Amino acid sequence: MFRGVDVGSTTTKIISLEDDIIGKEILPTIKFIYSKRKNEFNDAVSTGYGRFTINSKKVIPEIRAHVLGALYQTEFRDFTLLDIGGQDYKIVYVKNGVIQDFLTNDKCAAGTGRFLEKMSQVLDVSMENLSIHYEDPVKLNSTCTVFAETELISKMMESYPKERLISGVNYSVFDRLKPFLMRFRSENLIFTGGVAKNMAIREIIKNELGVNIIVPDEPQANGAIGCAYYAKKLNLRTLSVQARIS
Repeated sequence: MFRGVDVGSTTTKIISLEDDIIGKEILPTIKFIYSKRKNEFNDAVSTGYGRFTINSKKVIPEIRAHVLGALYQTEFRDFTLLDIGGQDYKIVYVKNGVIQDFLTNDKCAAGTGRFLEKMSQVLDVSMENLSIHYEDPVKLNSTCTVFAETELISKMMESYPKERLISGVNYSVFDRLKPFLMRFRSENLIFTGGVAKNMAIREIIKNELGVNIIVPDEPQANGAIGCAYYAKKLNLRTLSVQARIS
């Protein structure tokens, strides 16, 4: 068994891999960091925002982990990888399985899962409801989470339908990413991270850019899968810990 850990800003993903994924855990990072669990991974490969908080066998950069995860989970070798997590996003251009260029945003929560969570609170809707509206969006000019909240409240006071405001929130995420997706444009876009579960954003990207959207079976755990895959390549086998299956 081979294990990978992605210690993200919001959630920590733990993957156990053999010929296929045999164990998966997703838990709050704050809970993981302040538990004894973080001492269990001295034979694993780790990545993520908090990768240096655990004593793993090997640490690899997030970009490498996520590309390895995409290569493991899909059949594609030429693609643009879009990963949107809790507080950052990554866009990577891959050709013949090799990273050609990339960019990341880890200084601002705009266009991330945290932005969507905050806007759902303002609109008093669930994240599930937020993820289904994309038609006829109300234009939101602010991408900063703080200013966008103020602008959204102002639009609510103007009596715009809630569905159009939700569409506007989703479209604003695409609007922030659009220049970079155009820069690293590819026929195939592999979408990972927790936000990949948002159907509305997937539809907006597909309609606006005309690309083939691929969401792997485990989009949120993609980085941890890449780490486990790397552990397998290095033959960092785990024998002492029982895989937790969820």
